[in-house]
Amino acid sequence: MQLSIKATGIELTQAISDYVNEKIGGLEKYLKRMDNGAVEAKVEVGRSTLHHNKGKIFRAEINLTIPGGLLRAEESSEDLYTSIDLVHDEMKRQIVSYKEKKIEKTVRKARKNEEEEI
Repeated sequence: MQLSIKATGIELTQAISDYVNEKIGGLEKYLKRMDNGAVEAKVEVGRSTLHHNKGKIFRAEINLTIPGGLLRAEESSEDLYTSIDLVHDEMKRQIVSYKEKKIEKTVRKARKNEEEEI
């Protein structure tokens, strides 16, 4: 999986970069059967606005390009690392859902072919 990280409104430190690589790189285990060269993750982290000091000011966004589609997740919270955790969980849910739909479609197609043969 190719991973690119972009920081908006904050400095991209080594600690943030390592944390994103650890969290988002962990999604690779859900993408084992897909061609790893074709999977690309674009991660953007940063502050949503520069003039707010309270509320959900940090955001994390992932655009995951996979063969046959694009999965996208965006989360905001008061802490940057919490935003990264939340977006990781949402992306994991989307990947699992995508894979289940793909499997279900294959099974449905196989059943239809069996019925046609009978």
